Amino acid sequence: MPVYLCFAKLFIKPEINLMKTNNIYLFLLLPFILVFTSASPKSNNTVTFYCAASSPKIQFAFEEIKNSMSERKLVLSAVENDGADIVFAIENEELKHEGFRIKKEGKKVKVSAIDDAGLMYGGLELAEQIKLYGLQGIKETTQNPYMEIRGTKFNIPLDVRTPTYTDAGDAAQKNIPEMWSFDFWKEYIDNLARYRFNLISLWSLHPFPSMVKVDGYEDIALDDVHRSTTDWQEHYDLEATGLDAPEILNNTEVVKKMTINEKIEFWRNVMQYAKDRNVDFYVVTWNIFTNGTYGKYGITDKADNPVTRDYFRKSVRQMFITYPDLAGIGLTTGENMKGLSFQEKEDWAYETYAKGLLDAAKEMPGRKFTFIHRQHMAGAKDIAEKFKPLVENPDIEFLFSFKYAQAHVMSSTRQPFHEGFVEDIEGMKTLWTLRNDDNYQFRWGAPGFVREFIQNIPVDVSRGFYYGSDQWVWGREFLMKEADEPRQIEISKHWYHWMIWGRLGYNPNLEDERFIQILQNRFPDADAHKLFTAWQEASMIYPVTTGFHWGSLDFQWYIEACKSRPEFARNETGFHDVNRFISLPPHPYSGNQSIPDFVKNSKENQTSDLLNPFEVAEQLHAHSNATLELVQELMPAEDKELKVILQDIQSMALLGKYYAHKIAGATNLAMFRETNNKSIQEKAVADLTEALAFWKKYTKSALHQNINPIWFNRVGYVDWEQITKWVEKDIEIAKAG
Repeated sequence: MPVYLCFAKLFIKPEINLMKTNNIYLFLLLPFILVFTSASPKSNNTVTFYCAASSPKIQFAFEEIKNSMSERKLVLSAVENDGADIVFAIENEELKHEGFRIKKEGKKVKVSAIDDAGLMYGGLELAEQIKLYGLQGIKETTQNPYMEIRGTKFNIPLDVRTPTYTDAGDAAQKNIPEMWSFDFWKEYIDNLARYRFNLISLWSLHPFPSMVKVDGYEDIALDDVHRSTTDWQEHYDLEATGLDAPEILNNTEVVKKMTINEKIEFWRNVMQYAKDRNVDFYVVTWNIFTNGTYGKYGITDKADNPVTRDYFRKSVRQMFITYPDLAGIGLTTGENMKGLSFQEKEDWAYETYAKGLLDAAKEMPGRKFTFIHRQHMAGAKDIAEKFKPLVENPDIEFLFSFKYAQAHVMSSTRQPFHEGFVEDIEGMKTLWTLRNDDNYQFRWGAPGFVREFIQNIPVDVSRGFYYGSDQWVWGREFLMKEADEPRQIEISKHWYHWMIWGRLGYNPNLEDERFIQILQNRFPDADAHKLFTAWQEASMIYPVTTGFHWGSLDFQWYIEACKSRPEFARNETGFHDVNRFISLPPHPYSGNQSIPDFVKNSKENQTSDLLNPFEVAEQLHAHSNATLELVQELMPAEDKELKVILQDIQSMALLGKYYAHKIAGATNLAMFRETNNKSIQEKAVADLTEALAFWKKYTKSALHQNINPIWFNRVGYVDWEQITKWVEKDIEIAKAG
């Protein structure tokens, strides 16, 4: 078979009618055919390529290599024999699924794997090496995935009628239309593949009305995409009830006209495109939410309602019938199941989700499914026993899921919360939820922290992780004051952040030098070593601060605003004032000593192996000072992207200076209250005065390129200028003693 025909076959699958898929695949296929049918004899700048296998994954890698060659003024040309310069081969080697080997054989470069996913990742590695080192600098390497699953947690705002946990916030409201844009998902999925992610989990309270037509409940399926135009409240229930309030649902606009059939075709195309990039789709829900049903057919959110049970069971089955590329489904028992016992919750989950999946598996023998049960307000051993028919089904993989670092991965590289859970699951596997409810507004990047964090996860019980947020929708960015059109998607804006988590999840042994080389290639006029160091130093502000000032859940602490829900801040504003910095203890594995313990030890002349609060403050000063010095050396930058990155790095460093002075001020205030020593009180006032000065510098730097205020669904409005007034009150508190 001629090579171009071999590759043309990549996009033609029996189950897809090209004329019914908006010509997406036909559009992608035509230029590829032209490339291979117009190949000319090899010239000095031509590199030849051969692969006997055929798949869209290999095609994607080929395009990445071709782009890298183009940057080097080289042309990649396919040939029909294995005497090519670059050869891809599926071989029975000692590699894992998705693993690859790059080996040089004389002048030839060979990429081998046991599957096309491995060839894709090997091709991406080769493309990057060519970009960084040139064709002559290619280095041999063998890599296997460290974490088998490397996913994203995506709270998806499908429609006001089928919301996600995050809907009551600007990030969700602005992104509802984007969830129905193929251009968005194409760019998102392509980037995930480049970053080595292989899973997208869509999290929704109740997605079924926006995604499927269910036999016997056809009237529930929703046409069009709606968004509310209501004057939203600042705060809604922390367990997501109330998002179907009349004022929300009775004031809506249509942001996209689509029939339910068009919606189904849309998601089939998205999932197919993802599969062609080695990315699986999962859907995960909280329960029992019935948003979008409007009580039709007698459906309620009561666990003992037989109609509700029947509807959910059939909806789960229908999701797999409708979407041949849907890899799995997950559920949570606990959010809207108030008043139910553990047994009642698990009975309901089994009768609905488990039986729905078993129905689908019976109808599609041989198809592989994954079922995720979040260990959330529930016990693992009893769950495993209850769901034994799924656990023992050869076509179903049963996984637990657990919030490994609560809501804040940026707190400590070591976490204690999973320890009892690991014992409970007795040899079964888990998919860790890694929650980043720390960083949304500034471009973060600390490979050293992420590498150590991932290596500390107990890999023997891990199937992998998904990484994401409950307080933010990583859709299309809306914060930049001077943005190109169309605006960047978030994981393109925060490419370094997301690349670090994906690449180190695949290979935590990837060295800092590779990241430095990537930065140098992207910003050739910059000193990449200084940029790498400044970025990492600034980003460490997050774990150092949150490791000391620990609010475990998203509504309990948000570092970029020094804010939480009012009840957790113990005041009316939600601002964490100097008193809250005294009373809130550190993360249990941070190695930090609390302010009260330090004061007590000082009074009793006791010592501790923990870092005392002044030492934590000095850590923050060190990170911030190093950053600010390097930023001065790197500025001014001509590159537009580098300018905004350096601005973000500077903002994070100034935030670190604020927290350093605030922690010192809080510690001195606590010591004054114990000793009544006026000189210590004066130190507290001086520290908090410096904290105010740096808060103002921080907000000025942040506002240079970011809009504000922003409405967050878990902590409410974040208005940096309003917060400045609360920062000023810390000085008054210290003066009053």
